Amino acid sequence: MKKRIIPVALASALLFGAVGAPAALAKPAESASYKLPVKVSDHLVTKMINVNNIYNTIADLSKTPRVAGTESEYKAVQYIKKKFESYGFKTEIQEFKYIGYTPPTNIELSVDGYDGTLAPKPFTFTVNGDVTGELVLAGKGKKDELQNADLTGKIALIQRGEITFAEKVLNAAEKGASGVIIYNNADGDLNGTLGEANDKYVPAVGLTKAEGEALAAKVSADAPVTAHLKVEGAVTGENTSHNVIATKKPTSKKKANNEIIVLGAHHDSVSGAPGANDDASGTAMTLELSRVLKKLPTDTEIRFITFGAEEVGLVGSSHYVENLSEDEKSRIIANFNLDMVGSRDAGDLILMTNDGQPNLVTELAQASSTRLNGAPTPYAQGGRSDHVPFAEAGIPAALFIHNPSEPWYHTPDDSLDKISKEKLQDVAEIVGAAIYDRARIDVQWPKVKHGKKYKTPHLYHEQDIK
Repeated sequence: MKKRIIPVALASALLFGAVGAPAALAKPAESASYKLPVKVSDHLVTKMINVNNIYNTIADLSKTPRVAGTESEYKAVQYIKKKFESYGFKTEIQEFKYIGYTPPTNIELSVDGYDGTLAPKPFTFTVNGDVTGELVLAGKGKKDELQNADLTGKIALIQRGEITFAEKVLNAAEKGASGVIIYNNADGDLNGTLGEANDKYVPAVGLTKAEGEALAAKVSADAPVTAHLKVEGAVTGENTSHNVIATKKPTSKKKANNEIIVLGAHHDSVSGAPGANDDASGTAMTLELSRVLKKLPTDTEIRFITFGAEEVGLVGSSHYVENLSEDEKSRIIANFNLDMVGSRDAGDLILMTNDGQPNLVTELAQASSTRLNGAPTPYAQGGRSDHVPFAEAGIPAALFIHNPSEPWYHTPDDSLDKISKEKLQDVAEIVGAAIYDRARIDVQWPKVKHGKKYKTPHLYHEQDIK
């Protein structure tokens, strides 16, 4: 996944402006004692974890990018299936369709009389087009600002903020604009998404704050100013991806409870990136923990899942949750989501929940990390990964990730040589011990309360909607 992980406690900053400094992490849950003894059950898990298995699987998966809907992703699906089967699992491949988007292959932007450098960035789901027209200031692109405007054949220069990028584009298009340029309200590139395909869009690109302000000054001083915007090579269409599911049934039917724990990660990557850390690391760790936990007696069903098409909007995990029966949803007590868990250059391990509140997953993980490392892993608010659909369904869920993320995630440099075996070992032990602590036989636990069901935007990683 991710991303420059930012605790979603910063939701208002993400929605209405630039992201500031990370919010303070939440204090450890009160239930996590700093003096918890290491359990025998922890040793049963940790002694069997082979970090070289994880590392070697990352090496195999990260030989090429695994972009959703491509042959390379499907090859990864088959590889994962064979791995699960080699550990004794009967494996299900869950196919699903989704509307995919391929970014433009070429973007050109020029403004008459402007000699500065412009480096426009596409919005996900922007459309192709080759337009020339007067460049006009359109404020923040709100309906009330454009109420009396006639943008017919013009290119609207709009500032980021207050409403979504999609609304800005649609509002300008409704007034006749042939193209839209949105510039940032803080330093840095504007990397955003329009959220979904829409045939009412016009070509739209993003500029930095400095670039946008320079063009705004040019328009104010020298109007009328003519601009040329060209977007080509973008493709929107139906794609196919897959989830891979391996299930460990309770060891003894007589002692089985009715609960399910889900451990998962996403196996796809972004275009051009080998995705060693994002998220071959989580996929490889899921596979290794499936091997370990398969050998241990449990009274709880454990599902090991690798999800497809995470990088294009959490599509695989959403499909999985949406197709669960109501009985299954009520029985799933925890979702452990592993995303970017092995980079040597990322920060410390953090747990992220969609609402920023502790739940069964954070409490189990904080307890196991305290037993193993002497201190509980902190948690914060954060989405943008495959725990989100589970949380939306009211299922206790948390993301395991190192924060801040490494500077080269989503780049060709997300490669095997950046992976830390020490970090892999640490996370695998914490997660494996936490799951087994809950799933082992003859331990009485209170009934898990599911949270409220709610819906949030499934954002593309490192992309904002406003």
